[in-house]
Amino acid sequence: MKNNASFAYAVLLVIGDALALIAAFTLAYILRVKIDTRGLIAPITAREYLFAFMTVLPLWIIGNAYVGLYSNRVYEKRFTEIGRLFVGSIVGILIVIGYDFAIKGQLFPARLVPIYVFLLGLGFLILFRTIARFLRTVLYGYGVGVSNTLIVGDTDSSIEIAHAIENTSRTGQRVLGIVGSKFGSFKGYESFDSALSMIKRPIHSIIQTELYKDSLKNDTVLQYAQTNHIAFRFVPGNTDLFFGNIEVDLYAGRIPMISVHQTALVGWGRIIKRLFDLLISSVLLVITSPILLLIALAVKISDPKGPIFMRGKAQKRLTRHNIVFNVYKFRSHYAKYDGKTDSEVFAMIGKPELLKQYRENGDQLDNDFRVTPIGRFLRRASLDELPQLYNVFKGDISLVGPRALIPEELQAYEKRHTILSVKSGLTGLAQISGRRSISFSERRKLDTYYVQNWSFWMDLVILIKTVRTVIQGLFES
Repeated sequence: MKNNASFAYAVLLVIGDALALIAAFTLAYILRVKIDTRGLIAPITAREYLFAFMTVLPLWIIGNAYVGLYSNRVYEKRFTEIGRLFVGSIVGILIVIGYDFAIKGQLFPARLVPIYVFLLGLGFLILFRTIARFLRTVLYGYGVGVSNTLIVGDTDSSIEIAHAIENTSRTGQRVLGIVGSKFGSFKGYESFDSALSMIKRPIHSIIQTELYKDSLKNDTVLQYAQTNHIAFRFVPGNTDLFFGNIEVDLYAGRIPMISVHQTALVGWGRIIKRLFDLLISSVLLVITSPILLLIALAVKISDPKGPIFMRGKAQKRLTRHNIVFNVYKFRSHYAKYDGKTDSEVFAMIGKPELLKQYRENGDQLDNDFRVTPIGRFLRRASLDELPQLYNVFKGDISLVGPRALIPEELQAYEKRHTILSVKSGLTGLAQISGRRSISFSERRKLDTYYVQNWSFWMDLVILIKTVRTVIQGLFES
């Protein structure tokens, strides 16, 4: 059964966007014509002004639709939605200005009005969609608009997907169960037919995580989804093949074929990324230079016997094409542990088993005995990594990329060559995705995803989220 919640939400967004834009145009007129006492280009009445805008409003909404603002692929992702709202607002105001040139007479009573309209329109649209997102989350908590999902497949991916979407109030999805022998804490069904006979709720979505050897089983699942207008998603067995840039075309003019390209971080992408790194790192180095000096003094005063910067094997890191470089990082641990890797320190104190716990805890130890008091604060706020801006400026690493690791740490990871196809980064997906709560292997998966799905927009989103993560770290206990 098809779930109409997404359609209803999209309709709500259309209505809300229209009301937000009407409010923006109205307020722009009031600010410039009624409050501002300066002269006007044309004495246009409020009725004429609003009538003209209502004529062109549908074109602005169509422009929003064109950039995908009413597609769940966009509005489900907060930063993507904001970016598209910005683009949509530019398109919309250009449409309005074009209409102004096309008609006889004047649409705007003053030159500042379109600027007010653009700024107020963008602000009101973001505000409305923030409220709409919040209200939808509240409704999810009451079971309104929730999509019931059945997962089909006897694979580990089934449990992983179920855990990823089980928080209904956040994801808007309810896991009805898993068809297969691997179902963990979720409801399990031996077969697809038994699941259909036992599940009393309507099924809105089916996710299949394996391709059965018996093609009849696959046909049964797909045909049921198509017959009942149920959303169907399929997870390929070899997920690595479906990362990166994918194109589907007709090979030899008649055979449908999927082409999987390497990372998009080549050619113009590398050039733009490097220029951006140079610009931002140089500006930040100048701005943060007083902070860098204060931190250096604090590190030296707190533990005078040690150096200001980290040194030794722990300073050697890997970046693109397996190149080893020296990372600049404020020393946050006691001098006696300086220059030693994590495994060497744990072996030195007679507790080599701590390394496993350290890795499973996302390269973190509760109350790490190696870290100085000032070092704890620096690590919590990520201030110990500020000197890496110089690494970015030099070109050793990028602002955003996979985490730069010690060579010995990365050798055991089988997909290290994929990660090392791009420069390492000062920050990355792992740092904004629960850096203190995800395991070593999960962090590397995020690094791999970044490499294979890079975009400049993704870099901007990661940088914005990094700022938020750092600010949150400052207030952690």
